[in-house]
Order: sequence, then C-alpha cells, then structure tokens
Amino acid sequence: MRGEASRISDRTARDEMAPKLRAAGEDAWRIGNELFTITNVLDHNVQLERALTDPSRPVADKVAVLDDLIGKQAHPVTVEIMSSLVGLKWSKASHIANATEDFGVDAMMYYADATGVTLRVSVELAELHSALLNLPVVRSKLHDESVPAEARIKLLDALIGQTKLNAITLRLARHATCNPRNRRYLETIQWLINKLSRHMGESMITVTTAAPLTIEQIKRLVAVYTAKLNHPVHINSVVDPKVIGGMRIQIGDEVTDNTVVAQLQKLHRSVKASA
Repeated sequence: MRGEASRISDRTARDEMAPKLRAAGEDAWRIGNELFTITNVLDHNVQLERALTDPSRPVADKVAVLDDLIGKQAHPVTVEIMSSLVGLKWSKASHIANATEDFGVDAMMYYADATGVTLRVSVELAELHSALLNLPVVRSKLHDESVPAEARIKLLDALIGQTKLNAITLRLARHATCNPRNRRYLETIQWLINKLSRHMGESMITVTTAAPLTIEQIKRLVAVYTAKLNHPVHINSVVDPKVIGGMRIQIGDEVTDNTVVAQLQKLHRSVKASA
C-alpha cells in the first residue's frame, strides 16, 4: 500500500471491520471468496476503480455503483466492507483493490481460526514455497498472465497432485495464480506466509537449508529465537539443495548466511581481491 491517504484509509477500514470478520466465524469462507472475486473484477476494470474512489463523487453515488456490482446476493459483511472502502480516500484508484484483497486474505485467516487450522495452513504454504523454489519454469507459468487463468490453475492442480492440502491453503494458492496482480508467484506465497505469521502473533524466521529441518532442529530454533526476540516465532523452513550445507536465516531484512555456497562465494571474492 502506497500513499498517506491509502495507509490511513486501510487502517481505518481494518479497525472498523476486523471485529466483524472475526465474528463471522465459518461465514468468513464465503466472505473471503466474494472479496477475491471483487478484487479480480476491480483489477480488470480501471474505470470501475475510478468510479468507486473518485473523491469528487458523493459517497451515496459510489455505494449505488457498488450495489450494481455485487447486488443483493453478497454476504452482509462483504457489503459492509466494500461500503466502508468506497467511503474512504485513496491515494490511487488501484489501492482499493489492494485493500479488498487484504480483507479477502484476512477473511480466510479468520475462517482458519474458526476451523482450527491456522498453523496447518501456514505450514502448507511454506511447503508449497519450498517445492516451487527449484522449479523456475513452473513458477513463471503460474503468474504468466498471457496464459488463461484456467490453464494456470490446471497447472497448479497438476503440481499439487494427490497432496491433501487444506481447502484454505488450496484457495489461497489458486488465488495467487488466478489473479497474480503483477506479482511473481513465490512473492505472493511469501506474502501470505508473512500475513499468517503476523496474524498468529509470531515473528517469521525463514531458514534455508539443503535438506529439510528435523523436528528437533525446528524446536531448537524456535527456543533460541523466542528467547532472543522475547516473543513467539514461527520457522518457515525452505529447502534449497543449491546451498549445499549450513543455514541461511532471515528475520525481516536481517540475513545471516552461513551456507556452504555463501562461504565459497566469500572465499572466491577474497582470492580474487588478493590476486
């Protein structure tokens, strides 16, 4: 989100509507799906975005446009969220679609809370991220908007195969490829992982290794970084055989790279500098 007006509006809408989303319980699944659909419509209709965000236009007129868009069949909370958004000021017309998508993800997280699968969804998204790390051709096809959305979703489903992902994980993964929103696929999956981590009140620590971490290693890392940061942490385990060995640990923008490949690169630079 960019622009002071959009940041303020996003925060205002979130403070107002988050309690209602949380209270929606299992209805949050329907709300999230409706918001993802609206996001897609907005992304492909610039004139509609402008009509809903025009500061010179009376709010009542924008609500009327909204009624034409979503009709009377949408969930009442979906209508409330969108009515709240069109009544606020946005730095750019496209920012209303960003806020709508954010609410869609929030709805899915609250549905995960209501069904007791929040941690499972976070772990499954991390596993999907790792699985795609060394499949650059597949990744590029998943966010290639020159390919029909149906074909991209079919490719994703083929990749997942018989893996029994939670319905929320699958919906979020499909949303990322159905409407890339000018993002690379792994970028969207990482964004979703980070949102879930913040939702659970944890810091996300991404640990990249050549082989999967054992349960014991994960427990040790959780204990060490919980003590270091003085609040709960979640380990996002990424498997990348190219690092050869060791660990690359990222907390926010801070990176500690003790992988074998990093040490080799450091040695190569040292030798080159002294030659």
